[in-house]
Amino acid sequence: MQTLALKSPPGRGHKPTRVRVCDLDELPVGLGRAFTLAGRAVAVFRARDGQVFATDNSCPHKGGPLADGMLVGHQVVCPLHAFRFAAGSGECDQPGVCAVTAYPVEVEGSAVYLVLPAA
Repeated sequence: MQTLALKSPPGRGHKPTRVRVCDLDELPVGLGRAFTLAGRAVAVFRARDGQVFATDNSCPHKGGPLADGMLVGHQVVCPLHAFRFAAGSGECDQPGVCAVTAYPVEVEGSAVYLVLPAA
């Protein structure tokens, strides 16, 4: 099972929600897929080394759909302006650009789950 840490802790008194997203073979290697989970637009990626990552699907720079981008190593590349976000933490490689939220991912067998913070 693969688990990535939450970028920020969930709200006090609320528990995160674990949501089944898809089967692992539904994620193209090196590319992303968009999902809407509990009202959140999320992009899920599978790296060439097999790790799975999830981030918000919107680039904070110009709102580009990150799922339409690609992975370079463990960086999500925005399709509009090629800004790169660390897939595990959401941090941007450009100064002055906000990070995106990165979500914990759990892979069990062929099933991919995301852990969403409490609303």
